[in-house]
Amino acid sequence: MRPSPPPLLPQMELGLTDTRPSRVTLSPGAVLLRGFALPESTELLDAILHLTALSPFRTMQTPGGGRMSVAMSNCGPLGWVTDRSGYRYTPTDPETLAAWPDMPPAWHALAARAAKAAGFDNFSPNACLINRYEPHTRMALHQDKDEGDFSQPIVSVSLGLPIAFLWGGLKRSTAPHSILLEHGDVLVWGGKARLHYHGVKPLADGIHPLTGRARFNLTFRFVAPRS
Repeated sequence: MRPSPPPLLPQMELGLTDTRPSRVTLSPGAVLLRGFALPESTELLDAILHLTALSPFRTMQTPGGGRMSVAMSNCGPLGWVTDRSGYRYTPTDPETLAAWPDMPPAWHALAARAAKAAGFDNFSPNACLINRYEPHTRMALHQDKDEGDFSQPIVSVSLGLPIAFLWGGLKRSTAPHSILLEHGDVLVWGGKARLHYHGVKPLADGIHPLTGRARFNLTFRFVAPRS
């Protein structure tokens, strides 16, 4: 079988004029901001290398005993983890036993700007999941509901290889539709869309000039303090 050809680079990366709309509404409260993070993408990738040297990528165990295919880490005051005891946020990395690395101020500012551009003012995330996708890894449909506060949006930044994002409804049974996420795209969802099911299809093999055979995703969230 012949290997799959590398994906075509987005028009913006080729120095061409991108005539597609820069803002796409997936549903009320869910907005794709095409190329929003592209100007700072190199700095974002450099920071990922630094942060994951402190809290390395790992494939986490699910409560059912399986393993996630996506490699994960975190930065910020809180980090999302999963193991046999369940899904939760912790102030320390269970592997290093140290606090998660600080969220870079530029990352916090990017997330706040993207949220504001999508119609959500005063977003101040205190958790950022750092995901690494390699060919054929995927993320099943799920809701982000471990945060204890659904008044704040989710801000998701895509870096590296393109991937097909699945956007569903408030019920798992609602058939999702697919939209391509490319390097530098930022997806924001909140309000009525905050608990929509979402996921990604398996990552197609290819080569990106900055990330090689990988895609990285930064997911910014606000987690309510424990009472």
